[in-house]
Amino acid sequence: MEVEERDPPSPERTLPHKWLPKDARRLYSENDGTEMYLSKMAEEKVRNHALSRTKDGLEVMGLLLGEVFTHQGREYSVVRDVATTDLEATPVSVRFDPEGFESLFTSLESARFRYVLVGWYHSHPGHGCFLSPTDIATQKGMFDRPYHTALVVDPVRKEMEAFCLRKGEVHRRKFLVYWDEYQNPFYGESVRSRKLNE
Repeated sequence: MEVEERDPPSPERTLPHKWLPKDARRLYSENDGTEMYLSKMAEEKVRNHALSRTKDGLEVMGLLLGEVFTHQGREYSVVRDVATTDLEATPVSVRFDPEGFESLFTSLESARFRYVLVGWYHSHPGHGCFLSPTDIATQKGMFDRPYHTALVVDPVRKEMEAFCLRKGEVHRRKFLVYWDEYQNPFYGESVRSRKLNE
């Protein structure tokens, strides 16, 4: 895959996630090193998906759709959307329902941009953000490229973290939420009215 050189989202329109655990924040004291940018829309879909099953205590999962770029010799991914389908879930495990693959493929085909699978997301309701041995096996088996991210959300503790593998070892991945010029980063309200070109 040929990777295009492109500036990442503007620092004025990026923030660390509001659910970032305190012990992960040391990564964010550095000015660079962001390896993933998560669109506000994709973030809302992941968070709302996890929250929708909190009452039942069930895990959720889906795929991260995006693009991969380089900037000043560093590779980074931009997650623009997510895709999921019916799931077979318990409080400690989740997988795609085999009957739901047609729906998943339809969801993937309806993406409005030429995407790359840049990773996956899943939830650990009430258990915190980490990669279990099963998660690590999934990452190694299906998401082993340097840009692949495992985004984990705990909707009970209100935590979200990103992880990757480097030489087979799990590492936290620095990620930022980005939004377009007319959006508030977390609440879906307009920052200012959009001016029409005359």
